[in-house]
Amino acid sequence: MKKSWQSKLFDMFNTVVLGVFASTTVLPFLYVLACSFAPEKEILSKPFFIIPSEVHLRSYKYIFSSPTLPRAFLVSLFITISGALTAMFFTLTMAYPLSKKYLVGRNVLLGLVTFTLVFGGGMIPGFLVIKSLGFINKYWALILPGALSTWNLLVVKNFFQELPQEMEDSARVDGCSALGTFLRIVLPLSMPVIATFTLFYAVGYWNDYRSALLYTTNNKMWPLQLVLRQIILMAAGNIDGATFDEAYTQPPLESVKNAVIVFGTVPILAVYPFLQKHFVKGIMIGAIKG
Repeated sequence: MKKSWQSKLFDMFNTVVLGVFASTTVLPFLYVLACSFAPEKEILSKPFFIIPSEVHLRSYKYIFSSPTLPRAFLVSLFITISGALTAMFFTLTMAYPLSKKYLVGRNVLLGLVTFTLVFGGGMIPGFLVIKSLGFINKYWALILPGALSTWNLLVVKNFFQELPQEMEDSARVDGCSALGTFLRIVLPLSMPVIATFTLFYAVGYWNDYRSALLYTTNNKMWPLQLVLRQIILMAAGNIDGATFDEAYTQPPLESVKNAVIVFGTVPILAVYPFLQKHFVKGIMIGAIKG
């Protein structure tokens, strides 16, 4: 079917508007990336640029000069993968029963879950709980505190409630158990929500440095974000306390900050393309006929 000129004009308008909105999200990251390679004079003199006039690797050399960086990267990778899997296990196995209205005590459990949205224990009670469990200087202290998000749990519960009950009933008529129905019917239909909240949990674990700061005293357990934070503090101390000649040999503080942002963002950003299809794919389309 041949499009009219009005339809073509509308498509062009949509493309321009969406392109502008997309650029507002991409340009800041490109600016940060450019600043991580740019010389100090250019960072201080130009309010915005995408392509630096000169490319320097001093900031990245300064970051990687720390021998703890590769170990911190592996620690963050382990915490992110383990934490996201643990969090999704708790979220899915709790959200599915709560989505069933026939569950005994469902309203009481939902009330207790919702209560945590309004009231939290705080930092000191949380520390005392972790200490009483014997998790200080253990990886469980970096995983369990963020292993369940109440908001994510409620969203996943609502998603399970929207799934057609007829499919579960058909599976049970065919002799499938409740666990088998959950594993073979519900989870395959829930891949979009699983992918979405796995990414949310992974980003949260990847960016978290507060747990390591509170619950660990062993720097070998420090995740990447905490090590990068220390690098920024050391860079700021070196530059602020240096003379002009010494500061010239040191990487600029702003360049170090931007290099830290790039190094801390790129690994988790690289995961998104593998989950993108589940964000846009309508798995439920065509799942029910008639």
